[in-house]
Amino acid sequence: MSRLTAPAIADAPAAAQPLFEAIRKGAGKVPNAYALIGALSPAALKVAMEGDAALSRGTLSKVEIEAIRVAVSAQNGCDYCVAAHSAIGKMVGLKADELRQLRGGDHVEDAKRQALVDFARHVTSTTGTVAAERVQAVLAAGWTSAQVVEALLTISLIGFTNLVNRVNDTDVDFPVPV
Repeated sequence: MSRLTAPAIADAPAAAQPLFEAIRKGAGKVPNAYALIGALSPAALKVAMEGDAALSRGTLSKVEIEAIRVAVSAQNGCDYCVAAHSAIGKMVGLKADELRQLRGGDHVEDAKRQALVDFARHVTSTTGTVAAERVQAVLAAGWTSAQVVEALLTISLIGFTNLVNRVNDTDVDFPVPV
């Protein structure tokens, strides 16, 4: 049950309405997390959407981005984002077994993707100080420095929605993954 009080989408600030319309156009609905964020802070929703747009223009694939989002959300205990990004991950090509592995903190078969997920999990479990060996490991697996920066942006953006949903206890409006 939501802990934060937000107006309904129709009563949200005018600045949120075009953001909601863009989300509806892309997703067919405004998910509860985005409805809450936009109704309370259109500026915060705009930043989140702009961050996602920036990621889509980067060098990480949708599959890689969603793998990070699922793994980090599971590590952070965000049931909402785990459900949302498991559904999105499936749509972009992550297989059911790999999604289960990502949610469970297990290894995935793709060694290169595993190195990226390991890096993301490690960064999330620290204050951001990462040993040189950790950075070298992800680079040695074939990721570029630019992709490491994009992974950090992915972690930052999902961290924000994880926090919102954990603080709010947002009602999950996506299928609960099994």
